[in-house]
Order: sequence, then C-alpha cells, then structure tokens
Amino acid sequence: MARAEYYDDLTAPKPNSLVVAASAVVTDAEGRILLQRRRDNDLWALPGGGMEVTDSLPGAAVREVKEETGLDVEITGLVGTYTDPRHVIAYTDGEVRRQFNVCFTACVVGGRLAISGESTELRFVQVEEIDLLSMHHTQRLRIGHFLEQRERPYLG
Repeated sequence: MARAEYYDDLTAPKPNSLVVAASAVVTDAEGRILLQRRRDNDLWALPGGGMEVTDSLPGAAVREVKEETGLDVEITGLVGTYTDPRHVIAYTDGEVRRQFNVCFTACVVGGRLAISGESTELRFVQVEEIDLLSMHHTQRLRIGHFLEQRERPYLG
C-alpha cells in the first residue's frame, strides 16, 4: 500500500482517521541515527508506527522498532509530541490520517538489523549525512529536536 504525505496543502484530502503513533530516535555507540527507507513512499524515516490497543505508548515504540528493524531497544527519553493538523497522510486504501506521534529516544539492547516488509533499506546514519537523504520535513523536525538536546521535550 502506497502513501502520500501532505503538509499545509489546500489540495490535501480531508482526514478520516486519527492515529496515535510512536517513533524512536535510535542511536548506536557512535552517535549515528537508525533510519529506514520506507517501502510505501521511498522516503527515509525514523522507525515507528501506530499504537495498538494492548500497547503502552513507549511499548508501541519498542514494538515498532522491533517489527521494522529487527532490533530490541530500550526507551531512554522523550524527544517530543507531534500533532500538527497541517500534516495529512493519505493511503491507497482510502484512509487519510492525521497522526498524533510521540517520539522517544532509544538505545539498542539486542536483536539483529533486518529489513521488514515496510522498508527497503536500514542503516545507522552519521548526523552529517541526514541532510542528503530524501525525507519528509516532519521527520527532519523530530531529528532536529533530538540533535538540539533540548532540556524539555518539544510539544507541538
């Protein structure tokens, strides 16, 4: 299923769902950030996805990272909340969502890096390389807030 992301676009379709989601900035010992190239839109992104009824929000981030990357992670902090109504995601199945995303920080505690059905590529990326990757600006915003090492989480 393909998806299209819209931001502040008057031609964007109207949302028909609101999804609570979690994502994670996973770093390795060298300070590199784990990114995935999404299969549904070919853009680089942090691992993450929708919360299930049985999840806690941090648990959703841990589960999504495992499903999408094969890595087991431990949540270490909070980057922020991302609820901008100008960001709309449309899927080919007709779902048009607004997403309430909570972005965490995490470290690897086990597992092996493995591509899932949701990605075509996974890698830990040097901070200097991130600007060279094709990425939706909402992902860049989360990474930017992480890199600022804010005293308080971003609330938006």
